[in-house]
Amino acid sequence: MHVHVVTIFPELFASPLAVGVPKRARDRGLLGVSLVDLREYTHDRHRSTDDAPYGGGQGMVMKVEPIVEALEAIAAGAPAAHRVLLSPRGPRLDHARVADLARHESLVLVCGRYEGVDERVLAFVDEELSIGDYVLSGGELAAMVVIDAVTRLLPGALGNEASAPAESFATGLLEHPQYTRPETFRGRSVPPVLLSGDHAAIAAWRDEAARALTAHRRPDLLRAAPAPEGER
Repeated sequence: MHVHVVTIFPELFASPLAVGVPKRARDRGLLGVSLVDLREYTHDRHRSTDDAPYGGGQGMVMKVEPIVEALEAIAAGAPAAHRVLLSPRGPRLDHARVADLARHESLVLVCGRYEGVDERVLAFVDEELSIGDYVLSGGELAAMVVIDAVTRLLPGALGNEASAPAESFATGLLEHPQYTRPETFRGRSVPPVLLSGDHAAIAAWRDEAARALTAHRRPDLLRAAPAPEGER
């Protein structure tokens, strides 16, 4: 298996990949890891990978262009690679999902940061994936978890092949979709309400979008979340 990691902090992976099961798998030629520096796909002198969110709000949002260009560069050499965005909004990683990922010959792990990535990135990946119902500073730690968990299921990676089959396995809404510049990217546009300057309308859209997203992806969270006034 070969794993491509798209990140703004490739140096974070030096230590985890140099010890334990991942190191042994790499030494045996079972696992290859390419660290893709997202800043290499920026086009401004500051090498910016993030920008302020449309509609206002706290923090910054990772830009769509560098991520998509990095994915396209990877696809040139690995067209069948399965592309995963590490995100707290995705389905939770479990043993069955790890086993499915281990069947791919090539994976791409996209590490988000800040308030998340521009929603249009989702059109260029195969799935979102979360490692739990909590927020990390970035997707790098989640990528390390995925790499480690998947590597353990690669034949020959463990000292004892019987080990893997024998091992066990704050409520709220998911965040609304985020967008940042450019306003239109490859025919996909930012929702007009976010450009309106109407803060009440933006707040209402975000609440509705968050509830719709949660109902679709994590209905268990929606049942536990308080309903808006006047709704049950």
